[in-house]
Amino acid sequence: MHTLSSVSAQYNLANLLYTHRESDAVAVSWADRSLSYRQVYAMVGAARFVLVEQGVQPGDRVAVSLPNVPWMPVYYYAALSLGAVCVPLNPLLSAHELQFQLEQSDAVALVSWDGTRVAHSAHELPAELGVSVEELDASYTLPAVSNPKWEPLAVAEESAAVILYTSGTTGNPKGATLTHKNMVSNAVVTSELFGYQEKDVIFGGLPLFHAFGQTVAMNAVFAAGASVAMLPRFTPKGALELIRERGITNMAAVPSMLAAMGAALEKMDVSAYRGTLHSTISGGSALPAPVHEQFRRLLDVPIYEGYGLSETSPVVSFNRPNTGVLIGSVGPVIPGVEVEVRDDNRQPVALGDTGELWVRGDNVMVGYWNNPEATDAVMDGEWFATGDVVRLDDKGNIYIVDRIKDMVLRNGYSIYPRDIEDVIYTHPGVQQCAVVGYPHPKVDEEIQVFIKPVEDMDDTAEAELLREVEDLCREELASYKYPKAYEIIREFPLGPTGKILKTELRKVMVERF
Repeated sequence: MHTLSSVSAQYNLANLLYTHRESDAVAVSWADRSLSYRQVYAMVGAARFVLVEQGVQPGDRVAVSLPNVPWMPVYYYAALSLGAVCVPLNPLLSAHELQFQLEQSDAVALVSWDGTRVAHSAHELPAELGVSVEELDASYTLPAVSNPKWEPLAVAEESAAVILYTSGTTGNPKGATLTHKNMVSNAVVTSELFGYQEKDVIFGGLPLFHAFGQTVAMNAVFAAGASVAMLPRFTPKGALELIRERGITNMAAVPSMLAAMGAALEKMDVSAYRGTLHSTISGGSALPAPVHEQFRRLLDVPIYEGYGLSETSPVVSFNRPNTGVLIGSVGPVIPGVEVEVRDDNRQPVALGDTGELWVRGDNVMVGYWNNPEATDAVMDGEWFATGDVVRLDDKGNIYIVDRIKDMVLRNGYSIYPRDIEDVIYTHPGVQQCAVVGYPHPKVDEEIQVFIKPVEDMDDTAEAELLREVEDLCREELASYKYPKAYEIIREFPLGPTGKILKTELRKVMVERF
């Protein structure tokens, strides 16, 4: 049992690693390499030297923009152990985006990866920004240090540990400021709920610069003394090979990853992939019921769907082994977290009624970095407004109805795209779908459906699929929810975790009309 007190004798998120500093168990594997906890601990000692040489001091912000490689946890924990604040950044940021996030966080150092967009953009940063840059590549070696031993700097549990920038779909991204207590508690609770043990090998395919991967596939792993097998770039084939070759026992992924892996498994001999994997965690967006059933049928593995946001470290709720799988629900809250469902006036609604989900607990951010106006818009004391419409059942299970911003207003009706998507996903020819609203002069907003088929089709087959999906919607949906149009899409625009970017699809429709 890895209790909160057992990892926080000195309160610092880096203590998750420090606790296992003398272990020779594998901590990280990547390609054909494996590193023990003892080795990672020593590497962090050398990385601390690099950061100190760059002038990093307690409280400074250190930006780390790396793919899923061993140096990600090394520099992440190195910065934290010095009492600095780690600012994980997407390696795909443009020069403009990079400069904004470095300036907004007032970062003093940047660790980047050769060949990425950020590494290229770093060369264009104005000198007056004053950011020291350490560029890594596959042959990178840390400097030899005479004494690599270190202890994490003891910090206040409410001091900032990590700044995670949101996607910024409605303007510049905001930096969710998460404390050491936020991150440690979320990692430890997640590790315990899913029973991570030292013998386990966790799938490292989620981007570690993102909240989901950072907690479930890195911090929770280190809390348990387990191992993470890293996949720098997700492909269905690469993920399945990693499961087989590394003996993955637990996998965390987003629905688009799981759908792609399921489609690949349908064409393979699955016997080589059965046996070691005993649980899968899904989050980031709604998981279609057919994907649940597909993984159970092909791999005899349950998928535990959950819910969270960057602002909540990220885990809020999960189905889990001791509660079972409730398809359509994201489960009950985790320990240390409370939720309320509120109306537009921020008043609680009756049990079973829909409203906005508000969260309070050990996992909730202290606010957006240097952005009090944005913070005030989503915080009510200790309560955080998620922007998601939900309902609760009498057992405390949460059912996500949709994002408030995704709701479509047509002819006076409020329509949730997820209601339509759930119907479309029951068609066996659909791998992924997205339903979006767009402005229309006659009905306020109109509804468009985008569909990615499970396999390549000619024009005739595509037209037939679209007709069948339209018939399905007319059979299963109320008439006021009927979509206006349906079309095939080859690839969806995806965010860093593989989540469909509906904002980009809306832009397409706005440009058309």
